[in-house]
Amino acid sequence: MDGTILVADDDRTIRAVLTQALTRAGCKVRATGSIETLWRWIDEGDGDVVISDVNLPDGDGLEMLPAIKRKRKDLPVIIISAQNTVITAIKASELGAYDYLPKPFDLKKLLSKVNKALSNQGTNNNIIQQDGAVDQELPLIGSSPLMQDVYRFLARVLHTDLSTIITGESGTGKDLLAHTMHDLGPRAPMDFVRINISSSNIDKIEGTLIGGKEDLNISPASKSSTIYFDEISEMSDETQLQLLDLLRSDAVISKNYRFISSSRLSLQNLISQGIIREDLFYRLNVVNINLPPLRDRVGDIPDLTKHFLQQSALSGMPKKVISAKAIQLLQNAPWAGNIRELENFINSLVVLISDEEITPIHVEENLNLIPSVNSNELDADNGKLSSSVEKHIKRYFDLHGDNLPPPGLYNRILKEIGWAAVAVDGFIPPNAFMEFQANNVLVIASDIRQLKHIEYTPVSYTHLTLPTILLV
Repeated sequence: MDGTILVADDDRTIRAVLTQALTRAGCKVRATGSIETLWRWIDEGDGDVVISDVNLPDGDGLEMLPAIKRKRKDLPVIIISAQNTVITAIKASELGAYDYLPKPFDLKKLLSKVNKALSNQGTNNNIIQQDGAVDQELPLIGSSPLMQDVYRFLARVLHTDLSTIITGESGTGKDLLAHTMHDLGPRAPMDFVRINISSSNIDKIEGTLIGGKEDLNISPASKSSTIYFDEISEMSDETQLQLLDLLRSDAVISKNYRFISSSRLSLQNLISQGIIREDLFYRLNVVNINLPPLRDRVGDIPDLTKHFLQQSALSGMPKKVISAKAIQLLQNAPWAGNIRELENFINSLVVLISDEEITPIHVEENLNLIPSVNSNELDADNGKLSSSVEKHIKRYFDLHGDNLPPPGLYNRILKEIGWAAVAVDGFIPPNAFMEFQANNVLVIASDIRQLKHIEYTPVSYTHLTLPTILLV
């Protein structure tokens, strides 16, 4: 890299780390903890890229962006902030930031963005160039890295007309994200029209999009509205073809709708299986946003829990607080129903518990009441058993940190799952075979010999040639 980088951050350590890393990368660095100093450098024409914090002792890095754009419109500004919310990401994009990274940031990722900014001098990575205030009520909750990725992506597509598909398991917030894209975007004054694909036939869809179906008592959506197709994976073959023809029609195109769709299943997998038409998919999927399941963002559970408690109190329900240890138990729960299940669980605690504080005992007692299979949905892998087991084991290991393997894992698998399998390349001695059988272990061996007093079912051995142990 070759260029001068201006760094503004009130944290001396961050300034030192960035100065050292950028210098090693070949850049010249000027670092300050003051907005005033940063502006003087910019006014003097210094700097090829700016890295600025939001909150500085003498000003706000975000509020300074319009002035920077007026003074030097081609100067890339990368915003770094500990205010890791969707509002921060959206405001950064709306005010002209080149990019946005939440704190704590990945140094390699930041260096990569600086390098890209230096390589694209005279252009702006940001596709949103619109001033405007943003409602400060947070529509999405979470500061985890996965949610930060969602925020950054959302900020880039918010003010576009690009058709978008939101994927994610049931309960991850697909409907909320679709509403957020509408409410924070330029189409907010228009209608947000939700069409439930599973319960709507093509006549209802046509009546909503272009009218002419007075007998169905359907009012057509207004021009430039946002149309939200909920769960497009549930369309029949006939409905898919009819919808494709409808979307291609001049009557729909003239309405200037923005289309947002959602699916709890992997549409790419459904396309490969011939369940979803490829031409319909590419008409609706210009960009894709994937919402992570709650089990992959357990760090957001404390904020989500406190938010739900606040919302319940505002709605007139008893005001409650929750202990830190109780939150830890919530973080260890599977939450197959994701955020929706967590919200319902918190609301049930508020109603059922007479104490003001929710304790670990309250959480544990009520978690035991949740069925072990509390979601009948298929995940984004179309419900493959191997994927489900892999995700469960990974999460189980993650909860134990460096204390691996967890004590009693083998016996727990046998107890909870009921079986295991061992593939043996060669002959297994009878005593070992009987010990495996007594412990509910299936043995697959390449060499099958008749063993007295042992019940077994010979299997075709073709691919199992490695002496591996399979616990699934």
